[in-house]
Amino acid sequence: MKLGNDDEVAMSNHHSENIDFERDRYPHCIVWTPIPFLSWFFPIIGHMGIAYSSGIIRDFAGPYFVSEDNMAFGRPTKYWQLKPSLARGGIAGWDAAVAEASEIYKTRMHNLCCDNCHSHVATALNLMHYNGSNSWNMVKLALLMSWHAKYVSILGYLKSWIPFFLILIIILLLVLLT
Repeated sequence: MKLGNDDEVAMSNHHSENIDFERDRYPHCIVWTPIPFLSWFFPIIGHMGIAYSSGIIRDFAGPYFVSEDNMAFGRPTKYWQLKPSLARGGIAGWDAAVAEASEIYKTRMHNLCCDNCHSHVATALNLMHYNGSNSWNMVKLALLMSWHAKYVSILGYLKSWIPFFLILIIILLLVLLT
């Protein structure tokens, strides 16, 4: 479990000192939060957003709506801070791509399976050619987020996993008792 407490963050990632957990400012980060019911059964699936260099989060929150600074399913529980130097155009390129992806997604119908919050983030990464790639997609992001993300706190970890473990325990008890 990777936690985002201040000491660990300062030691493990030199540019993450700009993260402000209290104000939900995550510069150059992809952020994630669980979706009630869906994440409880499939903890790898959740709601994703991407933040400007200022740390303000944008997320495709529903049909024709990209939220700013107010994620659709609550505060982030995990984050993955990326390097703006790997975006074409650096910080300016990063911000321009997040803004452009958000404008694109303001014209889109939300589809849980095909065109969703993960697709919005992938579009931003593709527009900035992050790490020289334009093949970002929702599956790749879900897997990489699971591997690279840090939890914002122990509470963020618990909010992400407790419902899943409770459901698992209930299922196991029902199986064992029948």
